[in-house]
Amino acid sequence: MAAARDVHVRICSQEIVRFDLQVKALIQDIRDCSGPLSALTELNSKVKEKFQQLRHRIQELEQSAKEQDRESEKQVLLQEVENHKKQMLSNQTSWRKANLTCKIAIDNVEKAELLRGGDLLRQRKTTKESLAQTSSTITENLMGISRMMSQQVQQSEEAMQSLVNSSRTILDANEEFKSMSGTIQLGRKLITKYNRRELTDKLLIFLALALFLATVLYIIKKRLFPFL
Repeated sequence: MAAARDVHVRICSQEIVRFDLQVKALIQDIRDCSGPLSALTELNSKVKEKFQQLRHRIQELEQSAKEQDRESEKQVLLQEVENHKKQMLSNQTSWRKANLTCKIAIDNVEKAELLRGGDLLRQRKTTKESLAQTSSTITENLMGISRMMSQQVQQSEEAMQSLVNSSRTILDANEEFKSMSGTIQLGRKLITKYNRRELTDKLLIFLALALFLATVLYIIKKRLFPFL
C-alpha cells in the first residue's frame, strides 16, 4: 500500500512539473503574440486548461501528503505542495502581465493599421482623382483624334470627288482626242489625195506646155524653112 502511494506521489510530482513547464511555455507564447484577439483568446483557453490540470495534480499531491504515515515524509510533501502552489501563483501573475503586454501590442498594431488605413484611403482618393484626371485627358485626346479623323475623312471624300472629276475630264479629253485623231487621219488622207492630184495636174500642164512648144516650133519651122 505504501509502495502504491509512493508511485502515485512520483507520478503527481512529474505531472506537476510537466504542466508547470507547459504553462510557462504558453505564457511566453502570449507575450510574443501580436494578435489578433482570437489568437490570444485561444492561448488563454489553453492556459486555463493547463492551470486546472496543474491545480488538480497539486490537490492530489496534497491529499497524498496528508495520508502519509510518517510525519517527516508528510511535512516534506506538504512543503513541496506549498512550493508548487507558490509557483502556480507566480505563473498566474506572469499570465496576467503577459496578457496586458499582448493587449497593448495588439492595440498598437490596430492603431498602426488604422493609420495605414487612413493613408491608404488618402492614397486611394488621390489615385481616384488622378485616374479621373487621366480619364478626362484621354477623353479629350480621343475627341481630338475623332475630330481629326472626321476632317481626314472629309478631305479624303473631297480628294476622291476631285479624282472622279479629273477622271471624267480625262475620259472626255480622251474621247475628244479620238475624235480629233479621226479628223486628222481624214485630213491626212485628203491632203495626200490632193498632193497626188496636184502632181497629176502639174504633169498634164507640163505635157500640154511641151506639146504647145512643139507645135509652135513646128509652125515656125514651116514658115521659115518651107523647103526643109
